[in-house]
Amino acid sequence: MAGSILGTRVQRKEDPKFLTTGGVYVDDLNEDLLAGALHVVYARSAVAHGTILSIDVDGAKDMPGVVGVFTAEALGLEPVPSTYSPIVARALLASDKVRWVGEPVVAVVAETAAQAADAAEMVFVDVDFLPTLVDIETAMASDTLIYEAAGSNAVFDTTARGMPDNTATDDYFADCEVVVSGRFLNQRVAPCPLEVRGSAATWVDGRLYQWLSTQHAQGVKGPIAAANGVEPDVVRVLTPDVGGPSCAKIGTNGEEMLLGPISKALGRPVRWRETRSESMMNLGHGRAQLQYVTIGGTREGKVTHYQLHLLQDAGAFADVGGVLGFAMTRPMVSAVYDIPNVECRATTVLTNTTPTVPYRGAGRPEATAAAERAMDLFAAEIGKDAAEVRRINLIPKFLEPHATAIGHTYDVGDFEGALDKALEAAGYADLRAEQARRREAGDDKQLGIGVSVYVEITGGVDPMGEAAKIEVQDDGTALVYTGTSPHGQGHDTSWSMIASDQTGIPIDKITLIWGDTDLVPEGGGTMGSRSLQVGGSAVNKASIELVEKAQQLAARLLEADESDIVLDKDNGAFHVAGTPAVSKTWADLAVAAKGQGDDLTIDTRFDAGQATFPFGAHVSVVEVDTGTGQVKHLRQIACDDAGRVVNPMLLDGQIHGGIAQGTAQALLEEVRYDEDGNPVTSNLADYGMISSAELPSFEVIHMETPTFVNPLGAKGIGESGTIGSTPAVQSAVIDALSHLGVRHIDMPATAEKVWRAIQGTDT
Repeated sequence: MAGSILGTRVQRKEDPKFLTTGGVYVDDLNEDLLAGALHVVYARSAVAHGTILSIDVDGAKDMPGVVGVFTAEALGLEPVPSTYSPIVARALLASDKVRWVGEPVVAVVAETAAQAADAAEMVFVDVDFLPTLVDIETAMASDTLIYEAAGSNAVFDTTARGMPDNTATDDYFADCEVVVSGRFLNQRVAPCPLEVRGSAATWVDGRLYQWLSTQHAQGVKGPIAAANGVEPDVVRVLTPDVGGPSCAKIGTNGEEMLLGPISKALGRPVRWRETRSESMMNLGHGRAQLQYVTIGGTREGKVTHYQLHLLQDAGAFADVGGVLGFAMTRPMVSAVYDIPNVECRATTVLTNTTPTVPYRGAGRPEATAAAERAMDLFAAEIGKDAAEVRRINLIPKFLEPHATAIGHTYDVGDFEGALDKALEAAGYADLRAEQARRREAGDDKQLGIGVSVYVEITGGVDPMGEAAKIEVQDDGTALVYTGTSPHGQGHDTSWSMIASDQTGIPIDKITLIWGDTDLVPEGGGTMGSRSLQVGGSAVNKASIELVEKAQQLAARLLEADESDIVLDKDNGAFHVAGTPAVSKTWADLAVAAKGQGDDLTIDTRFDAGQATFPFGAHVSVVEVDTGTGQVKHLRQIACDDAGRVVNPMLLDGQIHGGIAQGTAQALLEEVRYDEDGNPVTSNLADYGMISSAELPSFEVIHMETPTFVNPLGAKGIGESGTIGSTPAVQSAVIDALSHLGVRHIDMPATAEKVWRAIQGTDT
């Protein structure tokens, strides 16, 4: 009998479609239900902050092809309170104020998208300008309020929940021999998915059918239903192929939620697709944290106290991105280190910028970035090697739950093991020797080595479980229904591998069904790197239960005791132990079940009950031209431990994508605004997207420490590469210049910023 397919490099089942005929995305839909669909374009605010005096839509109504023009008043929209800060409320179309450039004000509907775009240009919004607040610290201290009812632009603080705060006192670090502080910017970045947002909607026999590019079809049913004033079962959400979300498509936005009311008002299907510039301005932005860090300990290198006060930029609305500092950064502030005294204060601040959203890692990379920068500062202050200081302070290997000083509990970890593997693969001693040689020679191009050790949380968002269903067809093929959402990770391949491993049904005979809330009513979607550990475990559980049900049926057909029935996975057939000549295939059993008024189907659920904590260590090697400030990324060594590996090829793909995204933040990417709140990076010509030309070949090291949280022993891996790479690359750039007195450079380490640091004008 062949061994398990799990752990082998299986080619992606999805790729032939995407590489030949192509995927079907929202904008490609050719559904009969959408025949004659109108096109919606939103007229958006050109002002970052102001009171709306009037909205003139007469010019738009007179444009060719226009069928309807809708304001908040015309649609009867009332302000909707924020889920996370209810005192902050706004309508899905701006009605009283505009609060960021790009905020939707009017929906224009026409026969064609071009006609709607032209008509939107004829909408005139008269605005009484208000002071614009772009900077987090300025907004926090300002008397100008973005939402008057909130009473402050600081709409959330952990101290209001009774959590400790010693950031204003000196006593906390009184017993430390060494104390170092830093102010770090974890800059605002754009998700930039390959596929921008898009949606289509129509009413059929009293039901709303809405197609959506989303990570969580089941999760958006409620908000869409609420926007339409109907019960959730009236709404059917359908998700075609999704061209990447970077976590920004977890929920649904006003532009999408308004399509149902507009379709009902006009009695016709409607479609909407944003432009790339609209996506850059309005999809939501990630990160956007300002961090005040203080670290203290002994001159021998033991860290005893660590404190982080973070200001989370929520943008112009207190959405989910605004609470990530509290919900995701704070729990992970202890990082991989055995520090007895750890505190974190999180403050959420409103600004006149695009609202923030989860972005690959969603709060966890920010925690790692702060801790790793603090460790570097501490090591520099005491004159010790950065890797050695980390080793001194790492939590020792543990295979049972470990509680951190901040109050979080990790499942299993071997942080020192990951560090050792990464340093060995990098040839760390040789790199330091080469660095010393270049420094002694006064080379124009200096070598920098950055080290990061990280731990993150995956599967830590509700629900911590997932549904799965397997249905065997009369021909012996199987349908697997999942509540997770594939958008590039390889779910079709992985889920088929898991089901095949238990059932013996070949993976090419297994079809994955997802993203239709009528067919899959229950599902937690894809976010927080939860898919494999909960969705895959659900498929594994369903497969085991399916085999058990099939054994019972086979026993009756073969007139044998159930305990004597065995599954020959190589042939996909059941037989009595010792007599393989007489057997029943999956097709035989499916037909027999139907003949008995049953079916060969299992519908089940797996509940993990807790999160898992992947970890790893990265080493970055860069070369910095001291004359120009140009950074060249030479090497990236990544040791990432995501528990048991189901498919190493898919694992590598996730790590590669994460490293590219993390490196991009460290070196290139930044959403910027001018002083009036106008975005100056609203297209891919102005925004520093990374390409393969700026990246080295990644050196990936597999390490497996299985978790006990799920039967697969697997943890999430989709975000780990980003978390490990970003601080390593940033540290490498600073390390290349440390002998020149440079102690810190905020991300992104652009050539200009690095050059200024060398000149001593920005350290």
